[in-house]
Amino acid sequence: LKRSTSEAWNEFLSRIEVSSSLKGSEELIRTFYTALYHSAIHPSLYSDVNGEYRGMDRKVHKADGYDRYTVFSLWDTFRALHPLLTIIDEKRTNDFINSFLAIYREGGKLPIWELSGCETDCMIAYHSVPVITDSYVKGIRGFDANAALEAMIASSDKSEYGKEFYLQYGYLPAEMEHESVSKTLEYSYDDFTIATLAKELGSREVYNRYITRAQYYKNLFDP
Repeated sequence: LKRSTSEAWNEFLSRIEVSSSLKGSEELIRTFYTALYHSAIHPSLYSDVNGEYRGMDRKVHKADGYDRYTVFSLWDTFRALHPLLTIIDEKRTNDFINSFLAIYREGGKLPIWELSGCETDCMIAYHSVPVITDSYVKGIRGFDANAALEAMIASSDKSEYGKEFYLQYGYLPAEMEHESVSKTLEYSYDDFTIATLAKELGSREVYNRYITRAQYYKNLFDP
C-alpha cells in the first residue's frame, strides 16, 4: 500500500518536470514539488468506493461515470489552481465539472464554496462558471455542455447577494449591497465566461445578453 501510494504521487508530480544547474537549486526544486503536492490535496474525493455520497439535498446519490468531489473553494481556486489542473489533470477536471452539475441538480445552483455536500456561501460571485468555460475551450468536454450552460444561467440569475440590483442598475450600489465594487467586478468577469461558452455552443441570444452584462464593470468608473 505504501509503495502504490508513493507511485501514485510520483506519477502526479512527474507531470511537470523541472531542473536547474543553479547553486542551491535542490532546495528550490523541493519547494516547487511541495507546492505541486499541495495543489492536489483539494478538491478531494467525496464519493465512496461504490460511488455513493450524500448530496446537497441530504439524500444518498450515486455518481455514475465520474467521481464526486468536494471542497470547492472556488473564489480561492478559479484564478490559478483550476487552470493549472486543466493542463495536468484532465480526468479530474471532468470529474470536478460533473460534480458541479450534480450539486446544481441537488441544490439549485452551482457551487460557490461547497464543503461535504453543504453550501457554505463563503466569499462572492459564482466562480464555478469560469472553471467550466476554461475547461471547455481547452477541449476538456467530458460533461454535458448544454446542461452546464443552463446551470450557469440559473446560478447567475439567482436572486441573492445583490444580483437583483446588479441586473437592475448595471452595477451594485454601495448603499444596497456590501462588497459592491468587488461583486460588480467579479459578476462581470463571470458573465463574460458565460458569454464565451454560449458563443462556443452557438447560443447567440445568451451570448448577447451576457456579453452586455460583462461590460457592467465600466459603470463603476466616473468618466
